[in-house]
Amino acid sequence: MLHELLLALLGYTGDLIIDERDHQKSLGIQFSPDSPISDECTFKLAPDISFIDPSERDLIQRLVALGFYYRELDRFATKSRNLSWIRSAEASPLGRAAELSKGKAEKPSVYRRAISNGIVEILSVYRSAVLHIEQKLLSESIPILATVTQGLNKFFVILPPLYDLIVEIERDDIRGGQLLNLLHKRCHCGVPELQTCIQRLLWHGHQVMYNQLASWMVYGILQDQHGEFFIRRQEDRDVEHGSSHPDMSEKLARLSTDDTSLTDWHLGFHIFLDMLPEYIHMRIAESILFAGKAIRVLRNPSHAFRFQDNLYPQQMVRSSQKIQGLTGRFPFQKETLLDTKLVGEELLPQSEADKIENMLQDLKESSEFHKRSFECAVDSIRAIAASHLWQLVVIRADLNGHLKALKDYFLLAKGDFFQCFLEESRQLMRLPPRQSTAEADLMVPFQLAALKTISEDDKYFLRVSLRMPSLGTVKPSQVDVPKVKAYSDGGSGVVPSNASSELSLDGWDGIALEYSVDWPLQLFFTQEVLSKYLRVFQYLLRLKRTQMELEKSWAAVMHQDHTDFAQHRNERIKCSTSQQRRQRFRPMWRVREHMAFLIRNLQFYIQVDVIESQWNVLQSHIQDSQDFTELVNFHQEYLSALISQSFLDIGSVSRILDSIMKLCLQFCWNIENQESSQNTTELERITEEFNKKSNSLYTILRSSRLAGSQRAPFLRRFLLRLNFNSFFEATARGVLNVVRPRPALPGLNQQ
Repeated sequence: MLHELLLALLGYTGDLIIDERDHQKSLGIQFSPDSPISDECTFKLAPDISFIDPSERDLIQRLVALGFYYRELDRFATKSRNLSWIRSAEASPLGRAAELSKGKAEKPSVYRRAISNGIVEILSVYRSAVLHIEQKLLSESIPILATVTQGLNKFFVILPPLYDLIVEIERDDIRGGQLLNLLHKRCHCGVPELQTCIQRLLWHGHQVMYNQLASWMVYGILQDQHGEFFIRRQEDRDVEHGSSHPDMSEKLARLSTDDTSLTDWHLGFHIFLDMLPEYIHMRIAESILFAGKAIRVLRNPSHAFRFQDNLYPQQMVRSSQKIQGLTGRFPFQKETLLDTKLVGEELLPQSEADKIENMLQDLKESSEFHKRSFECAVDSIRAIAASHLWQLVVIRADLNGHLKALKDYFLLAKGDFFQCFLEESRQLMRLPPRQSTAEADLMVPFQLAALKTISEDDKYFLRVSLRMPSLGTVKPSQVDVPKVKAYSDGGSGVVPSNASSELSLDGWDGIALEYSVDWPLQLFFTQEVLSKYLRVFQYLLRLKRTQMELEKSWAAVMHQDHTDFAQHRNERIKCSTSQQRRQRFRPMWRVREHMAFLIRNLQFYIQVDVIESQWNVLQSHIQDSQDFTELVNFHQEYLSALISQSFLDIGSVSRILDSIMKLCLQFCWNIENQESSQNTTELERITEEFNKKSNSLYTILRSSRLAGSQRAPFLRRFLLRLNFNSFFEATARGVLNVVRPRPALPGLNQQ
């Protein structure tokens, strides 16, 4: 009976201790190591044994339950440590599919295998305890049941909870980060022995996680064959949810043809929340994701970038001069200036990779998981990756030069270029754009303006290209044939019809710029960022074109007036006709001056108070920052400030501004045609409409929600310039009654 009991404690039943599954075997039900774990103990004392007291029977039953738990834990460990899936993975796809269809293959788990190694350690201690009991009973004449119970007493609080643990794992198919989360919760118990055992299991699970973290954050490789890590490839999510990102993929394909690191950065990886342990904060998971993606970028530069290594020292000198004080921040920059053989591997020095690996190794060797130490190590690794990515993008890729180029061309800082372009294309833009040739038509004035104003040393202009998107919103039936009249100076003008005036400006407001960005700047200048630049550019270009048209209309009529005056003076004829025309147009020019006053002040506010001030803030941030993600955030704040302080994100204000610019263009086109027509109805309508819109704009901008907030810190200056003599405020309130000789002559909005 002694050895029967000892064998039962190690999972082997016989005549005294039986397994109820043996009865199932006799009925033809097969029992294999791969069979599911039993939900209840099946080891029982044989019912036909009558010479054992009830008290001893209960004690034996309690002891043999340990044997049942041992057997089930051993079965779980054996099944989880089975490496046959390696051979099956190497088998033919047809054979693997057939095996899966039969239900014989179970998805393997590296984390379960690691936990099983810990279970094997605990079971080996249990086997040693049983062996020690056997030796003690054979050498001494002592009570059997009392000795066995005393020797295995601590396992009564260890094996049953471990059995419950594996039952839950099997039942709910728990793996990966979910398994770590389960073990972490089970660690919080009041039994020291059990807590030690589960902490040991958790330690084994963390070994796998640390290996995956090392692969990801040292080499940029995602080592997760079975989908158990909380960092996953994007296509895994697409397969699960049946979705994809064709639009974004197409955009990235246009940006880069062979830079897989770029695609990986934007769409390659994501955090899989189902596998993220609850004790790892989301911020830490995002830092791990960023660090791995940054390491992938640093270790996999594009082929074109590798070929630039010979030019790198000269580029570094120029860029370091542009970014004041930055080159002294990194001790290895002076070395890179002298090194002409830099390749992708040296973007992340081996010493830095070793430093990251040592941090993870220290965590791996710790007997317990310390959340604070883990978070500090991740933050340090992220800082290393971010600083080297900063070094790559800001110094080597000349980020500040490209930011300046975007300011020059998208934010109209090169005012002479765009002034020349608008003058060269003025007559073209008087006609509706042609669907098929609008872009080609614009290229001629664009190139002429470049020849006149852009120097050959401007290497960034080659990256700028002009585009005219599809004119699908402009239908031929909506646009009447414009009426063209010749001026004395050979120019021409267009008077839009009522139908065409209802379009958004005149059809040319869709002019767009594209900026070609090379690796690795696509990490910084994403499509979303460039679209924001384009939005501001189109707004500023419309504003500048409106301002130019108001000036040109005044110059053209003044030129005509001076010509008429000189002609009549030479002929010594009384210029009654000229005087009448002057008298007729004087109220119109007052309105034109009101329009120009508003447009000029708005343009000055955006270019100086908004763009220049925000640019200076961005430059100070660039000089003080050494972190790539900080730069991205600063740049996003810069763009958001440009859009918000220019009121592009306030629908009511932006619609009023668009209407005002459209009214100004209509006014210019109509007033240049008044010599051939005495009908001033259209001009009167435009004047009245402009009066309403400008007063509405002032009323909205001076509201406490805008002027009294930090949204637009320089808005008060703009309002002060507009309302320097309280005229806007008086007209907006309806206090000032302007005496008008006709409805078209309201003393509109100032002075």
